[in-house]
Amino acid sequence: MKAHAQPAHAGKLLGLELLRFAAACAVLVWHYQHFAFDGAAIAVQRAQQPFYVLLRPFYEYGWYGVQVFWAISGFIFFWRYRDSVASGAVGGWRFFVLRFSRLYPLHLTTLLLVALLQAIYTARSGHAFVYPHNDGWHFLLQLCMASNWGLQDGYSFNGPIWSISAEVLVYLLFYAGLRMAGRSVVVNLAAVGLAVGLRQAGLAGVVSECAGFFYAGGLGALLLRRYPPGRAGAVGALAALAAIGAPLLAWFSVREPGANAVVYASLAYAPCLLYCLARPLPLPLGAGATAAIETAGNLTYASYLLHFPLQLAIALYFAGRGTAIPVYGKPLFLFFMAATFGAAYLSYRYLEAPAQALLRRRLAPTPTNPART
Repeated sequence: MKAHAQPAHAGKLLGLELLRFAAACAVLVWHYQHFAFDGAAIAVQRAQQPFYVLLRPFYEYGWYGVQVFWAISGFIFFWRYRDSVASGAVGGWRFFVLRFSRLYPLHLTTLLLVALLQAIYTARSGHAFVYPHNDGWHFLLQLCMASNWGLQDGYSFNGPIWSISAEVLVYLLFYAGLRMAGRSVVVNLAAVGLAVGLRQAGLAGVVSECAGFFYAGGLGALLLRRYPPGRAGAVGALAALAAIGAPLLAWFSVREPGANAVVYASLAYAPCLLYCLARPLPLPLGAGATAAIETAGNLTYASYLLHFPLQLAIALYFAGRGTAIPVYGKPLFLFFMAATFGAAYLSYRYLEAPAQALLRRRLAPTPTNPART
C-alpha cells in the first residue's frame, strides 16, 4: 500500500492516539446529558452532573471532540494515503474497501441494535429516546451512511453517526482531489479557506465544516513530512508554542458571542497541534504503555457508535422498573463510561478487526498489509 518509505515512527503516532481517546471521552461526557431526556427535550441541570467540577470542560464543550476527530482523520489520511492515492498505487476500489471495511460493520451492527431497542422503547413509552426520526426513509439513509447529507428531517436511530456521514463525503473529496489536482498544499489551504468563507457568509454546513477540519489536519501531516523529527528546528519550536497557546485562545474564544471565533482558532491551530503530537513523545514509554495507548486509540470509533445504544438500553432498564434514571448519580456515570469502553474493547477485538480483515481479504486482496486507520 505504501508508495514510499516512511519514517520508523509512522505507525506509532501515540500523541494522536492520546488526543483521539481524549476526544472520545469528551463526546461521551457531553452526551451523558441524554439520560436527562424527559420525552420531549433534554432537561439537564448541567452543573449537577457527576464530577462536574472535574469534567466541566467536557460537559460544556465536549461536542468539539467531533472537530478533533475530523482533524485527526485528515492528518492520518494525508500521512498514510496521500502519496499512494496520488500515484495511483491505491485505486478507487481499494480505497473504498479500506474505508468500508473499517466503518461499516460496526455501523450496521449498531444501526440494527438501535432500531430494535427504539422500537421496544417507543412501544413502552409512546415516544423515541432522544432521536425521533426512526422511520423507513431515515433507516435507508442510515444504511447508506447518508444520514446527514441534507436529505434528512433530523437526527435518527444511532444519532452520533452524523459526523461519520459527513466524513464519508469528505473521503470522496480527498480521493478525487489527489487524483485530479495532485498533492499541492494549495488544495488544503483552499479547502480550509472555503470552509471559513462559507461560515462567514452564513452558508456553512456539516460537510463544509468537516472538510475544513479534515484538510486543516492534513496540513499538519504535510508539515511533518516537510520537517520530520530532528530537522524541524525553529518550525518545531513555533509549532509547539502555537499548540500551547491554542487551548487558551479557544477557551477565551468560546466565551465570546457566537461560535465562529473558536472554530477559526481551531482551524488555525489544528495543523500545529497535530504536528507536535505526531512527533515521538518525550516520555520513556515501555512496550506495555505503548500498547495501552494504541489500544485506547483503537477504541474510539467503537465507543462513539456504542455509547448511544448503551444509553438506550439503560433507559429501557429503568423504564421497565418504572423508576427515573438517576442521571445525577455518580454510580450511573461510572457504569456508563466503563461499560462503553468495555463494550468498545470487545467490539474492536471480536467484531471490527475480524470483519475488517475478512472484507479486505475477500474484496481487495493484496500481498502487503495495508496501513490500519
